[in-house]
Amino acid sequence: MKTTGSNNTAIGFQALHLNTTGFENTATGFGALGGNTTGNLNTAAGFRALEFNTTGGGNTANGVSALQGNTTGANNTANGFSALLSNTTGNNNTANGFSALFSNTTGANNTANGFEALFSNTTGSSNIAVGESAGTNLTTDSNNIEIGNAGVAGESSHIRIGKKGTHTHTFIAGISGATIAGGVTVIVDTNGHLGTVVSSARFKDRIQPMDKASEAILALKPVTFRYKEELDPDGIPQFGLVAEEVEKVNPDLVARDEQGKPYTVRYEAVNAMLLNEFLKAHRKMQEQEATVTQLKSTVVQQQKDFQSTVAKLQKDFQLTAAQQQKEIQALTTNLKEQAPQIQKVTRLRRVEVRKWAPRVVASNQ
Repeated sequence: MKTTGSNNTAIGFQALHLNTTGFENTATGFGALGGNTTGNLNTAAGFRALEFNTTGGGNTANGVSALQGNTTGANNTANGFSALLSNTTGNNNTANGFSALFSNTTGANNTANGFEALFSNTTGSSNIAVGESAGTNLTTDSNNIEIGNAGVAGESSHIRIGKKGTHTHTFIAGISGATIAGGVTVIVDTNGHLGTVVSSARFKDRIQPMDKASEAILALKPVTFRYKEELDPDGIPQFGLVAEEVEKVNPDLVARDEQGKPYTVRYEAVNAMLLNEFLKAHRKMQEQEATVTQLKSTVVQQQKDFQSTVAKLQKDFQLTAAQQQKEIQALTTNLKEQAPQIQKVTRLRRVEVRKWAPRVVASNQ
């Protein structure tokens, strides 16, 4: 094929054999960059690597059939047997590993590292997959990060790390001991889904007072316990609730596993119910304090009224006694003044008695 392309290197049967104006391409292997016409800055090393590339530029393919189907896709890197084999117009993809991003056609900005990583992805973009078969369940989904996880078809903008049932412990440095002002509590459900509990009314409906619903916690039975040895060899004393017992009181206070069995207690809900019961008790105490204050005020007033009544009675008694004393004194004075007359009258009456006293006369005289 006549070409005006420059600075190209072709080693192998039909390597770069259709190139016309493409420049600075390197093709090593049977059919490597065989269909390239105007594509530039491509590197293909391996049997049929970048074989059907026409105008795509800036691609690197190392391995048998790596980027074989690419036509106009640019800035892709494929290292490994059949890596990015089906890519046609997808750009900025990186595939390292056997059949990594094998099915990708137009998906862009994907990174796949590992055996068959992102194998089924076709048009999904901006995915990151690390590990054997990582992200293999993704097809048209975007913005996912899959590390050691196959992912879930149909979901986008998710992060999945590890495989449930395989990975049983997680250690992440830089968390323990790191204080964050204004931070919020992170929770995890029984499926390993991390998140925070939002409290804004923007995310809620059917908001109503808790009222008597919180009374359920009064039937809960706090316990002390130790986790089984395989969970905690040190047997550190623990304090809390038993999910099965809590379920009997209020099923809404437990989280369940995949089989629907009680798994753990929703302690954040218990705390909210505790707050409601505390506020109810506080209001009742305030009402009782108000009643006691009123009773004290009433008693004080009654004491004042009693003291006032006693004082009035004492005053009236004193006035009456004083009046009677005056009257007694007046009578006494009057008697003293009348005493001579009384004595005179008394003497006169004695004289008269003697004067008119009857006489006894003998009958024989």
